[in-house]
Amino acid sequence: MAQGYHAAAMDEIAERAGVSKPVLYQHFPGKRELYLALIEQHSAEVVECLRGAIEGTSDNKQRVAGAMGAFFDFIDRENESFRLIFESDLTNDPDVRSRVEAVNEQCGRMVAELIHEETGRPWAECELIGMGLSGMAHVAARYWLQKGRQMPREEAVRLLAGLTWRGIAAIPLQEGQPGYEAPGPADRQNEPRDALANVPPPVTDLTGLGQSQQVTHRSY
Repeated sequence: MAQGYHAAAMDEIAERAGVSKPVLYQHFPGKRELYLALIEQHSAEVVECLRGAIEGTSDNKQRVAGAMGAFFDFIDRENESFRLIFESDLTNDPDVRSRVEAVNEQCGRMVAELIHEETGRPWAECELIGMGLSGMAHVAARYWLQKGRQMPREEAVRLLAGLTWRGIAAIPLQEGQPGYEAPGPADRQNEPRDALANVPPPVTDLTGLGQSQQVTHRSY
């Protein structure tokens, strides 16, 4: 089934599962029903992997790294079960599509809830960021696998986690949240535009994981 719905045959599935074809049909009337059951099973697995990474620590920086690692761990499994969810060839089926969309939304929502809790930003903003980050994670992990694991998994996770953390740390706190600081004097608004361009403001670590830091802008 990891190779796709159309490429799978019930005989092959029964053999890989270590059961006879009649036994398989006792539980599933047909291939479609089996496919749906497998999507649900593996969807639950990826959601639990992500939940474990987020709930396993109160350190937000470690949560980011753990979340990225959860997607890489799931996608790097030998059975390639991730293809059922992220590369399904049966999304024209409404039941399949709804299940695939549901697991993507669950992953994005978990990330969004954490951002909303830490920053107090409006839910719509947090939801969009959460969906974007979870999408980036599984797309990057699948690309890493497709390209033959050109770097160690730990290094790939570190790169993505660093990028993600810098982005999340720059999300401004909503007024009223613990740690919120009102904007300073507007004196800088009167400075020449060129001076502002050459002296970027510090980015505050808004999730409590480090000191405020000056962002270095690079020329590419």
